[in-house]
Amino acid sequence: MPGSGLLHNFRVSSRYSVLSDAQWEFIAPLMPSSSGKAGRPFNDHRLTTEGIIYRYRAGIPWRDLTPHFGAWQSVWKRHRRYSLDGTWDQVLAALLTRADAAGLISWEVSIDSTVNRAHQHGTNLPRHTGGPSNYKNLLDEPADHAIGKSRGGLTTKIHALVDGNKRPLVLLLGPGQGGDAPMFENLMEALRVEREGPGRARTRPDRAMADKAYSSKGIRSYLRAHGIQCVIPEKEDQKANRKRKGSVGGRPVAYDKEAYKRRNVVERSFNTLKQWRGLATRYDKLAQTYRSAAVLQAVVIWTAALGDTP
Repeated sequence: MPGSGLLHNFRVSSRYSVLSDAQWEFIAPLMPSSSGKAGRPFNDHRLTTEGIIYRYRAGIPWRDLTPHFGAWQSVWKRHRRYSLDGTWDQVLAALLTRADAAGLISWEVSIDSTVNRAHQHGTNLPRHTGGPSNYKNLLDEPADHAIGKSRGGLTTKIHALVDGNKRPLVLLLGPGQGGDAPMFENLMEALRVEREGPGRARTRPDRAMADKAYSSKGIRSYLRAHGIQCVIPEKEDQKANRKRKGSVGGRPVAYDKEAYKRRNVVERSFNTLKQWRGLATRYDKLAQTYRSAAVLQAVVIWTAALGDTP
């Protein structure tokens, strides 16, 4: 690892640094204290975290990581370890608890997905397809590594649930050809923000908004059963089918059209996500490490929001 002088130069260099001192103060207490090998402490957490961020932000091979961050193998191994043991998810969960206590979370959530091309370097592992495309367990590696064939070739989907301020609350993966609607309940069930004090974790938003791809009786029934306002327009073919049935087809779908105008926060969130080139194009072989990088970006976003709180 670099010496203290090089570390000092790194920290004052805006070219390589993303996290401010204020942001790191939120993250530092949440990081593991040791590597688990006879109490051996980890090397500089901040330097390594900045190295992981830089790799995904620049979209470069791990081997091309600048020496500012130390040995690239160490940075990669740390990210791999934190992806497998859920460290990044735990950090995000703790930040969400703090953000909710500060009133920073807007509980008008929006749901959608974005398709990202998988680079050939990330698609050379055997993939077993034919299984379910809606992966619930955040830390398990799916048999197809969340890579599938679509019109754009080999692609992967990031499914996101964001709050009303376009900040990510839940991030899941699926293959590029997978449907959006089957992932809806998985995203909703993964939403859990613990309280700072006594009380149950919050798992239900006030309102859930999504586009026509999520228009189904099952999704509307799910939201109704959980007391969540549904803001999802009806598909044209569903409208035609309902009208064709007459009174048997049921009533027209009603939704808050003014609220629906705010659904684009999830699209804007994807614009922010894809500013990291390593997320806009998937270079990772494993879904675990790729998804964890998206979670790490959410960590950066939420620490910035917390840092702006008076």
